[in-house]
Amino acid sequence: MPSFVGAIDQGTTSSRFLVFNDEGAIVASHQMEFEQHYPNPGWVEHDPYDLIDSTRTCIEHAIRKFEELGHSASDIKGIGITNQRETAVVWDRNSGKPLCPAIVWSDGRTAETVKKLASKSDKGTEAIKDVCGLPLTTYFSGVKLRWMMDHNDQVKQAHDEGRLMFGTVDSWLIYNLTGGKDNGLHVTDVTNASRTMLMNIHTLKWSDEILEFFGFNADILPRIVSSSEIYGQVQGGALNGIPIAGCLGDQQAALVGQKCFNVGDAKNTYGTGCFMLFNTGDEAVISKNGLLTTVGYQFGDNKPAYALEGSIAVAGSSIQFLRDNLKIINSAPEVNVLAAAVKDTAGVYFVTAFSGLFAPYWRDDARGTICGITQFTTREHIARATLEASCYQTRAILDAMNADSGKPLKSLKVDGGLTNSDLCMQIQADILGIEVDRPRMRETTALGSAIAAGFAVGIWQSFDQLQNINSEGHTIFKSEISEEHRNKKIKGWEHAVERSFGWAN
Repeated sequence: MPSFVGAIDQGTTSSRFLVFNDEGAIVASHQMEFEQHYPNPGWVEHDPYDLIDSTRTCIEHAIRKFEELGHSASDIKGIGITNQRETAVVWDRNSGKPLCPAIVWSDGRTAETVKKLASKSDKGTEAIKDVCGLPLTTYFSGVKLRWMMDHNDQVKQAHDEGRLMFGTVDSWLIYNLTGGKDNGLHVTDVTNASRTMLMNIHTLKWSDEILEFFGFNADILPRIVSSSEIYGQVQGGALNGIPIAGCLGDQQAALVGQKCFNVGDAKNTYGTGCFMLFNTGDEAVISKNGLLTTVGYQFGDNKPAYALEGSIAVAGSSIQFLRDNLKIINSAPEVNVLAAAVKDTAGVYFVTAFSGLFAPYWRDDARGTICGITQFTTREHIARATLEASCYQTRAILDAMNADSGKPLKSLKVDGGLTNSDLCMQIQADILGIEVDRPRMRETTALGSAIAAGFAVGIWQSFDQLQNINSEGHTIFKSEISEEHRNKKIKGWEHAVERSFGWAN
């Protein structure tokens, strides 16, 4: 009998549940979007109830489809969870209810909080980087929690009274799926913990030094667990009694799903944002070129694999911006039709710094900027410049990774929504000057969490058993422009980026 494993993929704009067989093929799935909240410029919030409710809805619909194929929910041996990282959720220990909206990873409201924290050390924004691997920036959840405590009396009071529970989205989901206020588990895996700024990247334990730096009590924090072990069982619903056995932040899940298990392997995921991870092995490497040090994965009691990461805040969300804000397109696929209608952008660059720029720039004062507009410019040129924006930022991250590793990448594995565009991937290969390797099945984030759960429940015992999973049907994109042309385009992008600085001041 075939074995099946489920995967919750709770992303920034939608939630999904997928069922994979033991060959890594999708058997059933369901997806739904949920509402984004923008109460002020640069602010992004989610209703925590939307996150868990949409997840539960997806589970019920996907299991119904799974059963219509002749299977039973009990055929699923375990489920993995992957989630949008850095998004901060706080709730009351007694009631199990959220105390305020979740502050999303891309939210930029904490710029002043960052300045205050940086002023506490002569190292500035690198005050605790040697411990947690991360610079002080608006991106990470510890800074968001500090903002909540400074601006929300309910959160501050709950913290001081010992009622506050804090976590990233994985913690909120596991807590609710395993019973909520009635004995729900409060855990987080090492990959998500490494994005809070509160964990010592070397020991994989919460840092007393950093907790004192932020002013947090340790009792608010979830227990840190590995990425692959049985945490507990689902309580209620179609998956009642099924073990939750895997957990990875979404970008680390894609690293696993792309089978980047060797030192030097790298992948880039083009989702709401864009994230490149480079496997550095079992030692944490602190970047000298604006990258982040993060945990790639840890299976059970094995040594963790670390990664260097370059994070881009805006990728697929720029397509939504064209659709929902500027009304240039009616649906996301239309951007490819428009972009393909012109041979280039005619000198237009779109720096999509809607709430600042992440790696390797780290400029929270940057804002979205379109440069090079003339009377010749059309919506087709802007559409193409939107696709190019993620590709240029990926090139900047690749240059930083090559500098940190000393071993230039020869090929980049890619996945995520934007990789469905052949045009975008060809532009990416042109700008990088190396091969871009796209698998046929691009749901590698969900697959990664399924693999983690599968290892914990015994579906797989070694990475060698994964060799045939999602290994066929790859498309390789190669550069079709000269080095001179590439350098000219990159120089124009760098000028545009400089012009995006300083607007938030």
